[in-house]
Amino acid sequence: MPIMGQEFVLDDIDRAIVEQLRNNGRASNQQIADTLGLTATTVSTRIRRMEDANQLRVVAVSDFSAHGYNVLMQVAVEVEGRPASDVAAELAQFPEVFAAHVVTGRYDIDLLVVLHDFDELPTLLFNKFGQVRGIRSILPAIAVDVIKYKFDVAPIEDRAAS
Repeated sequence: MPIMGQEFVLDDIDRAIVEQLRNNGRASNQQIADTLGLTATTVSTRIRRMEDANQLRVVAVSDFSAHGYNVLMQVAVEVEGRPASDVAAELAQFPEVFAAHVVTGRYDIDLLVVLHDFDELPTLLFNKFGQVRGIRSILPAIAVDVIKYKFDVAPIEDRAAS
């Protein structure tokens, strides 16, 4: 863990470990160590250090269509008479919502939603979202094609080198 007031700095070994995890998130510390010529203890210690410094989070990402979700939708929500963060927190509780963001601009909240099919849309919008107090308007936008679905987009860079 970095010392208070000291900036966390990634080195080439950290970046190589992250690259191995991006290539195979299920790789064991021993497999990563073997590939990079390190010990499993070194890999484990460095991963924990990056996690503790909020520089790395290892997660599993599922494929929507593999789980029967055939509709991907972005929903913009305008809020009135209630804090947007409260409305977003309530909307985030619905299982169809996999991401909820309070944003700037014309709308206050941006949601990413998945549905099994279009028949579920009226129930979601009217019976579920429609019951949340503070929603002034909702603008759904259905994804017609997914061009990029990738979660390793956050660059791992050494800020001091920039």
